[in-house]
Amino acid sequence: MQPQVYHSQSIQAWEQRWFSQQNSSYGLMKQVAWTIAQRLIPIFHEQGIQRIAVCCGQGNNAGDGYLTAKYLTQAGFSVDIYAAELGASKDLHLASAEAQQAGLTIYSDFTFVSEYDAYIDALFGIGLNRELNTDWQSIIQKINGRQGLRIAVDIPSGLQANSGQPLPCAVKADYTFTALGLKAGLFTGQGKEFCGKVQVIDVIPADEKLQPIARISPNKISLPQRQAFGHKGSYGHVLIAGGHATMGGAVIMAAEAAFHAGAGKVTCACDAKHHTAILSRAPNIMLRDINALSAADIQALLEHVDAVSFGMGLGRDAWAEQQFKTWFPLIQQSDVEAVLDADALWFLAEFPEKLKAHSYATPHSGEAAKLLGISTQEVEADRVQAIHFLQEKYAGQWVLKGAGSLILEDELWICTAGNAGMGTGGMGDVLAGMISSLKAQFHDMIHLHEIVTLHALAGDYLAQRGMRGLQAQDMAQAVYHAVNL
Repeated sequence: MQPQVYHSQSIQAWEQRWFSQQNSSYGLMKQVAWTIAQRLIPIFHEQGIQRIAVCCGQGNNAGDGYLTAKYLTQAGFSVDIYAAELGASKDLHLASAEAQQAGLTIYSDFTFVSEYDAYIDALFGIGLNRELNTDWQSIIQKINGRQGLRIAVDIPSGLQANSGQPLPCAVKADYTFTALGLKAGLFTGQGKEFCGKVQVIDVIPADEKLQPIARISPNKISLPQRQAFGHKGSYGHVLIAGGHATMGGAVIMAAEAAFHAGAGKVTCACDAKHHTAILSRAPNIMLRDINALSAADIQALLEHVDAVSFGMGLGRDAWAEQQFKTWFPLIQQSDVEAVLDADALWFLAEFPEKLKAHSYATPHSGEAAKLLGISTQEVEADRVQAIHFLQEKYAGQWVLKGAGSLILEDELWICTAGNAGMGTGGMGDVLAGMISSLKAQFHDMIHLHEIVTLHALAGDYLAQRGMRGLQAQDMAQAVYHAVNL
């Protein structure tokens, strides 16, 4: 079973149920801290780390820090604590007293008196939901500005646990040891920028009331072997539709991606101005002039394909609107697997309608905002809620693209593959082509989150030589690599 991801409030309620069964909250704090210390000891030995600064705030997360410092001191490391004034928590006061009894030096501010090999962040836990004041922002910037390994206890301080948004800054950790269960903010939004390598400190048993909000999509995907007697008709026919007279590149990249993901046949319906360019790159792509197609022609095309990707490079002018009003109802009435991307989503927002079954919509945050009638900032403030709202409003299956893409099918998945180099024009077109190709080949035998992950793995393969300057037009061979692993 793939790792489960939880909302911070569910984790906190789970803790309270554990305590209500007469389990000790301080005992749990000690258990978490001891486990973190045991995980850190081999890392510190391997990297030659001796001097460690532990930065503690005012809540129970700080208690984890005090106790981790104690256990690391007992293991032979040189540890100093930098701490804010203690809050009201009884457990926090007990942890601070144990650290002092172990002989640790506790500094009352965050002016580091020495250079350290590692900095442990125990300032704030998963309950943080407000923007940090300037004093706390300054402390976080000090930690980020130091040389040395950075380790976050539970979640990097300043990062919202569910959205992955900094408030407005957060500790940039190399390792995050998150208590009890994974939180969505570690993987989506800006979370990947701050969390480094994530490990779970799973020290109490889950109960039946604890329900995940998502699962982590697997990074190893195996497609069925092809049969020896297969032919081009065995592997699906994909139709790529879009390509305004001034925007031909999107349909080219989508069509090439469809072929490289294994489709047996690909037809591209676009403005005839682009046909020569398409044939010069990929002479195996069949072409239709979108301007010459009547509604009857489009319906006939849809009857002879297995999947369609619609909207790439369609544009938003009067011509594009007319194309949408012609194509979209016919796609909705057909039995084909249907991918809606780019400008098709823009028009869907203008003319909202419930999507048919086997529809796959792939907005980025700006497109999601348009579809929901809210701001991009509101989408990013709660990506999990946004994708659920999209499915509730429009039906279908959804990909909310971006770092830590969210995929909502029957349940929510988070893609942890991919890299910052993929933030470039055309990557969404490649994804749309891959979805239509793999759905044309396998239909319900492949899940949407698996296709999104294959796309991300292709991007990671392409980025092996560097992320800066990575181009979507170069993804074709990387897609071929990913689907043949």
